[in-house]
Amino acid sequence: MNDENNIVWQNFINILKNKISTVSINSWFKYCKIYKIEDAIENNKAIKIVTIATSSQYIKDALIKRYLETIEELMESILGKNCNIEFILEEEINNVQAEITNTDNTHFQTKAPPEKVIQPETHIENNLINKYTFENFIVGDSNLLANTAALSVAERPGKIYNPFFIHGKSGLGKTHLMHAIGNYITKNTNLKVLYVTSDKFISDFTSLNVNKDSSYIQAFKDKYRGIDVLMIDDIQFLQRAEKTQQEFFHTFNSLYDMNKQIIISSDRSPDDLKLLEERLRTRFSWGLTVNIYPPDIELKKRIVRNKMNEHAVAALVEDDVTEYIASNSENDVRHIEGAITRLYAYAAIMGPHKIDLEFANEALRDYLKNSVYMDSNIAKIQKAVADYYKITVEDLKSKKRTSNINYPRQVAIYLCRTYTDESFPKIGLEFGNRDHSTIIHACDKIKADLKTNTQLREIIKEIKNNIG
Repeated sequence: MNDENNIVWQNFINILKNKISTVSINSWFKYCKIYKIEDAIENNKAIKIVTIATSSQYIKDALIKRYLETIEELMESILGKNCNIEFILEEEINNVQAEITNTDNTHFQTKAPPEKVIQPETHIENNLINKYTFENFIVGDSNLLANTAALSVAERPGKIYNPFFIHGKSGLGKTHLMHAIGNYITKNTNLKVLYVTSDKFISDFTSLNVNKDSSYIQAFKDKYRGIDVLMIDDIQFLQRAEKTQQEFFHTFNSLYDMNKQIIISSDRSPDDLKLLEERLRTRFSWGLTVNIYPPDIELKKRIVRNKMNEHAVAALVEDDVTEYIASNSENDVRHIEGAITRLYAYAAIMGPHKIDLEFANEALRDYLKNSVYMDSNIAKIQKAVADYYKITVEDLKSKKRTSNINYPRQVAIYLCRTYTDESFPKIGLEFGNRDHSTIIHACDKIKADLKTNTQLREIIKEIKNNIG
């Protein structure tokens, strides 16, 4: 990249810092460069064609999908002309340059892509699960940092964020990200990757103590120290094995000193692994530690949709069902998968023409922990409202629209929406399978009345006190 292109790129990055996070810049733009800027004519107007070199197809696709408009806008402000943005892979540039003899053209410095090599038959199985990739990892605010950092590690193993420590509760995607890193590395490099659980490491070390012959010891060292990327899942279980901790300490040091990538996951942060040796906890903090948080409702809905689309009968599922499962499932992808599997198994038996909210509740009432027919805050609110207005809960759920029932129903719906975390579809299902638009109308009606009706405010207060 010549000096002029370098200045343009640096100006671009400086402006970009005001628009997106540093993590995003490091993940998607840090290893990109301007390959060339050309003058062109389009629709009788002078334009600039800016070609940006990227290190991988994954980065290229992400830039086009997420940032193309931003890149065009900033480049036009810097260059003062309309710009068309194009992308080229560094390996494509290398192929072109290999055919060109020395000229006065600007030389773009790139690193040659690593060659794929066939591992010998004696190589150790990497234990990776191929289906876990970055492409099918659903990203939201709760896991964005972990995802972008993991991609950076995958693109430059051993050179950035080493060790890389991921922590979070079970079922939030730690293992998925670890396999995604491993699969990315094995696909794009010839580096040797090994994924194991801490239980497996403990088992291998225990066998090492039993089989003390030199061949087994050497095999153990080859497996854990003769690799380029070591991934240890659920490191918290190493706390119960003091001698194994000592061996892992030496394995860690050996790999780290050779700039080999180390990736670790746990259900808690390094500081909370109190039973691990302090020297290990200190080393875990040398690189980057990221937390995967429980997903919010929007991310859970995206996960539900993604998992549903893997099944043939997804077309039968109505939108309310997606929100119902997301609202009632635990913050655990495995629990969501279990709900979907159960729903589709029930559909296979019953053969419905559609999978609506009522069908989903029937199929999942014994599975979802907050099933609407279980004891819940909604049921308590309904009971308190019915008692105050001297009607029955069945009246609230009925189709009756007389004023002595309809208005208390609206009050109960408002309280359910305001004082619980339940979704509109779930509340609607509890009130006689009413449409979510009816629930929204009831909430808006009571909210408006509360602004002018002091008596209603006292009624709401008394009902809340009766709920307890």
